[in-house]
Amino acid sequence: MSQIQTHWTDLIPQAAQDYIEGRRLDEVECIVADIAGVARGKAMPASKFAYQDRFYLPNSIYLQTITGEWADNPMGAFTEPDMVLTPDWNTASAAPWTADITLQVIHDVHDQQGKPVPVAPRNVLKRVVALYEAAGLKPIVAPEMEFFLVARNLDPNQPIIPPMGRSGRRAAGKQAYSMSAVDEYGKVIDDIYDFAEAQGFEIDGILQEGGAGQVEINLAHGDPVALADQIFYFKRLIREAALRHDCFATFMAKPIEGEPGSAMHIHQSVIDTETGLNIFSNPDGGESEAFLHFVAGMQTHLPAVVALLAPYVNSYRRYIPDFAAPINLEWGRDNRTTGLRVPISGPEARRLENRLAGMDCNPYLGLAASLACGYIGLKDKKMPSPECLGDAYMGDSDLPYNLGDALDIFADSAPVRDVLGVEFCTVYEAVKRNEYKEFLQVISPWEREHLLLNV
Repeated sequence: MSQIQTHWTDLIPQAAQDYIEGRRLDEVECIVADIAGVARGKAMPASKFAYQDRFYLPNSIYLQTITGEWADNPMGAFTEPDMVLTPDWNTASAAPWTADITLQVIHDVHDQQGKPVPVAPRNVLKRVVALYEAAGLKPIVAPEMEFFLVARNLDPNQPIIPPMGRSGRRAAGKQAYSMSAVDEYGKVIDDIYDFAEAQGFEIDGILQEGGAGQVEINLAHGDPVALADQIFYFKRLIREAALRHDCFATFMAKPIEGEPGSAMHIHQSVIDTETGLNIFSNPDGGESEAFLHFVAGMQTHLPAVVALLAPYVNSYRRYIPDFAAPINLEWGRDNRTTGLRVPISGPEARRLENRLAGMDCNPYLGLAASLACGYIGLKDKKMPSPECLGDAYMGDSDLPYNLGDALDIFADSAPVRDVLGVEFCTVYEAVKRNEYKEFLQVISPWEREHLLLNV
């Protein structure tokens, strides 16, 4: 028996060690994120996990659509060879909602020749981070997660409604930053905190957003892959906390008609690995040319990655005026009407906030897409448009307004495909076009109501 097999629990994070200390570990979940960000994998008794150092899954999991259908493999024959999964011990985390004592472990995905599988979303993000590292740079991100707590919905034909609060009334909208609104579903929030603590996650803050039952969780800044792992875990954690209290948590971009959508705002900065300094700031504390190049890259290439930041037909319902969602590529200092916002900070924390991503995106792909645009900007060294000093909602938008158009732009962008990987982009487009085709075959209530007898 190898040392890793004998002592694997010594290799996992302290929070996971603390969770199982003095308790009998029953089960280990071996998981990876698919194209949608859904956890796929195997669960097994801990005693069996201890004797295996790798596991196998077919590569077809990356061709599965959100509806469970399968896209045609654009890369060749559909033979479904096994991929090799090896545990990333740094990701071992408690699953505190389970009846048995369970750990989750995210796995690295390689082919049988030992090469990273290029279509695995976590590998796509690692690829982008590696490009920064090759240039002597380290990207730093701080995501914000918005989501809705909603009443249980067992009939997809019925609209989503807010949950019942402790007052006996349904959660109300237009209560942004209200502490009383958060208290209405305080028991869910308490479980989120407890689960996060058991998993060793640091929450920077929780607040009430503008929608009815809409919550925002801010995470501390850090390494992109580690933060994407956390968001991947957080989505499950939050869903489980909600289910304990007879409601659902949803990360749909626009679940409730007439309410704001849910974003995954991404704060981004870049560190020089040699000096440890933020390259967005000059020695005198002013904005650097590298910062402006990063902004220009975002402005130029964000349209080509909207298909990753807004991956479903529902995502584009968020991109409408007057609902606190960015619909532009403008940038501005402390201006929340711009798609690219420069928050107030000191020189060491200067960063750019990408406000376009929806919370429905795969966190690995959302971060990879956003960082890819900034990376291309740093390489191209172009300058951005003048700063927007007014209401950016009043201007025109260069963003696609539906998934089909977004995929067309994505398919035509050679710079983005080079950074993210041509094979990944080809497979992603195939999966998303399959989903879009399925959606177009569904007749909506709006069509039946207004067209059935009137046209």
